[in-house]
Amino acid sequence: MATPHLDRTLRILLIFVLVFGILYLGAPVFIPLTFGAVLAMLLLPVCHWLQRLGLNNGFASVLSLIALLLLVSGLILLLEIQLSDIAQDLSKIQQRVNGLIAHTKDYVQQTFGISRSEQQKMIKEQQGDSMGKAAGMITTLVGSFAGILIDTVLVLVYTFLFIYFRAHFKSFILRILSRQNRETAKDVLQNASTVTQQYLGGLGLMIVMLWVMYGIGFSIAGVQNALFFAVLCGILELVPFAGNITGTSITVLMALAQSSDTRIVIGVIITYGCVQLVQTYILEPLVVGDRLNINPLFTILIIVVGEALWGIAGMILAVPLLGIFKIVCDNSEPLKDIGYLIGPPKEKKGEEGSFITRLFKSNK
Repeated sequence: MATPHLDRTLRILLIFVLVFGILYLGAPVFIPLTFGAVLAMLLLPVCHWLQRLGLNNGFASVLSLIALLLLVSGLILLLEIQLSDIAQDLSKIQQRVNGLIAHTKDYVQQTFGISRSEQQKMIKEQQGDSMGKAAGMITTLVGSFAGILIDTVLVLVYTFLFIYFRAHFKSFILRILSRQNRETAKDVLQNASTVTQQYLGGLGLMIVMLWVMYGIGFSIAGVQNALFFAVLCGILELVPFAGNITGTSITVLMALAQSSDTRIVIGVIITYGCVQLVQTYILEPLVVGDRLNINPLFTILIIVVGEALWGIAGMILAVPLLGIFKIVCDNSEPLKDIGYLIGPPKEKKGEEGSFITRLFKSNK
């Protein structure tokens, strides 16, 4: 006969399976809705500040959204200017790529004895087989772009509505709970909003610092359009673990296409290593910190799960959502054990902070 504790554990596991199944099947609905909720929490301080200046809730909500759009538009404009500079060098890049292809063909001929004509014949056969696939990929890309455009509009609408009707949604949550749980629910909502704002704000500040460091490092290495690749590497930091490697790999490939000087590639790799050291041991502890209070194992695990459920969007949203879930677990008696499991070891909790923060405190 199963014990009550085992029954509770099995019920929780069943709920998890059902929730993840619903999230997977309802991804087209839940992804823009979740982005809207997270962005709304991020913009709440801006909205509150505008309301303290005397604006009503409607104007403050609209201006908060406009501020976000101006920030994103500025980044897109900066990238577009840099891309136009890269486009002017396309002929040089193409010549460099053609040279690399020719050297590769010579290497294959000398090493494997396959003549240039045979190589060209093999390439043409592969191109013929892939023409249908290429057409299908183009159709898929066009459909994906349309879907992204629609989702972007939905995210903006959801963000505005979440900000504007935040008091109404909060009242609804409190109304469906019993009286003895309402105070706890208020604390959970407040803590979830505060932690999300602090984490995303710290992440944004860290990305700006990464732009500066990558920009200086790539410029010293001799990368053309260093600012573009610095901004790219910083933005891709939104996708944990995989983003910075992807950005640096793109920079390395473009450096190879732009110049035959291997010192530039070495400089890019050295820049990546130095920036990662500074980011891991200084920026993350001081700027982002332990605001989410999550065990690193579960940080990696939730990113993998997020990618499996929602793709890249899931990887971006996974960590802040896990932080919110942990706050719920810490304030719910049936889920406190799960909150303890998700959290870091006891010796890393409390006011002690990380090794870097303890080091700085000890020097005061």
